[in-house]
Amino acid sequence: MIRRLFPHPWLSVTLVLVWMALVNRWAVGSLVFAAIIGVVVPLITAPYWPGAKGYRAPHRIPAYLAIVLWDIAKANFAVARIVLFTPRRALQPAWIAVPLDLRHPEAITALAATITLTPGTVSCDLSEDGRALLVHAMHAPDPDAVLDEIKTRYEARLKEIFE
Repeated sequence: MIRRLFPHPWLSVTLVLVWMALVNRWAVGSLVFAAIIGVVVPLITAPYWPGAKGYRAPHRIPAYLAIVLWDIAKANFAVARIVLFTPRRALQPAWIAVPLDLRHPEAITALAATITLTPGTVSCDLSEDGRALLVHAMHAPDPDAVLDEIKTRYEARLKEIFE
């Protein structure tokens, strides 16, 4: 019964927390509306998640988020330095094809979002078979180092969380 009411409990919790953060006011009415959203949205979208699996290791998510937030902060300073002090002709942009070991669509989406959220890189395309992600790096003197960082720092951790 509970699983039918909450087909994706983590989504429900996330929706409630995000709604309360957006409202920026702790009132009973806001909490009730957030709870309604947390129940209704997963129920409506459940048919579109036919093979969705849960997390294998949800306890690793906070550590992953901490790493991503730290990398975003570091990358902001790196991009600011590049923009302010690196001559345009010295930039070395690169297109990097990242072969994926991840197979769950949710994990691939999390990886693509992580790459795009980190300033200086953007996920541009996913191969038709879902086995490679095309990434553009604003300044990558060593594209192999960027590839290795994506694979070891992000993909390996996401694989532990999802698969």
